Amino acid sequence: MSRLVPLLAAFALCSLACERKASPPTAPAPRPPSAEVRAPSEQGPIVIGMLGSLTGSEASFGTVVRDGILFAVEEVNAAGGVKGRKVEVRAYDTQGKIEESVAAVKRLLTQDRVVLILGDVTSSGSLAIADAAQAARVPMVTPSATHPDVTKKGDFIFRTCFIDPFQGGAMARFARENLKIDRVAVLHDSKNASSLGLSEAFTESFKKRGGTVVAVESYSKGDTDYRAPLLAVKKAKPQALYLPGFYSEVGVIARQARELGITQTLLGGDGWESDRIFELAGGALEGAYYSSHYAEDNPAPELQRFISAFRARHGRSPEAASALGYDAAKVALAAIGRAKSLSGPDIRDAIASTQGYPGATGTLTLDAERNPVKPAVILELQEGKRKFAAAVTP
Repeated sequence: MSRLVPLLAAFALCSLACERKASPPTAPAPRPPSAEVRAPSEQGPIVIGMLGSLTGSEASFGTVVRDGILFAVEEVNAAGGVKGRKVEVRAYDTQGKIEESVAAVKRLLTQDRVVLILGDVTSSGSLAIADAAQAARVPMVTPSATHPDVTKKGDFIFRTCFIDPFQGGAMARFARENLKIDRVAVLHDSKNASSLGLSEAFTESFKKRGGTVVAVESYSKGDTDYRAPLLAVKKAKPQALYLPGFYSEVGVIARQARELGITQTLLGGDGWESDRIFELAGGALEGAYYSSHYAEDNPAPELQRFISAFRARHGRSPEAASALGYDAAKVALAAIGRAKSLSGPDIRDAIASTQGYPGATGTLTLDAERNPVKPAVILELQEGKRKFAAAVTP
């Protein structure tokens, strides 16, 4: 344990420092697996880990992902489990804090002896834990971390959501081609890797398509007053404002923007995907658009089956984050079932071979970089509801 703690603590400090910069953290060279990481049990349930923000400002994102993961495990266990054994989930709350993500992954690897980790739910958290999973040779599948650098951490790191360059480019394309917007401003979270990644991808793609980015402003996670950057945006006179942040800040930003007389169209990314955003925005997001992973009115058979089953179990419709958690768990458990053994390398190889998996968020194939090839959708917010606006394919 004395070797693993310094590694994780050092990486946590590095991640916190790098999050303050526009450029993402640089991945260090992988280290050999720690001697403190014990092999999984050969008897009893197959134990997998899950970590995400279950409390704190991003709780309604993490808990929704967890709901999808647990629902997938329930289905698998009801059908007989994996390799004739039940699956058990050890879920840890990161509170949306990097230091908690680092502590949680240590527990999963050294105490719980998990065969696989689902998470973190955010890009910042995933970047903070990926080195530890890679060094321990325990596969990690994030359902919702979209920063491209996450899977660059090593060949044991996977994701089942699309990445920021594709998502940011999809919204830029929609803004130019569908909304006919020529001038746009961007307001991003300077301490969040996903927000920065989306900001960069959107800006680059929008410019390539002949548009002009008239202002790029920033705020920091935890801020409550966004009037200063919003006034700078207003002065630049854009036709639209791109807000690639999480719902917990975006809802408040949208409300303050309208109070300042900013009436332009608001655009965003999958961090908006929470019903809580409507309460925070108080109607300020009417007519806004954001990129997401699925549309509830999509007639795809697997999606509609998932929605019906989830409603029967929980009494409500699933959010996109639940569908992402569900797909990540199903892909991972199917791979464990195909793997030659429960060793990390065998499970890793089985995940990497995933081709044409019929997920709730679309048919999923993992490419050579361990990222999925799958479509994105653009949703419009109207009267407190989401409405399908367009689909963007890779």
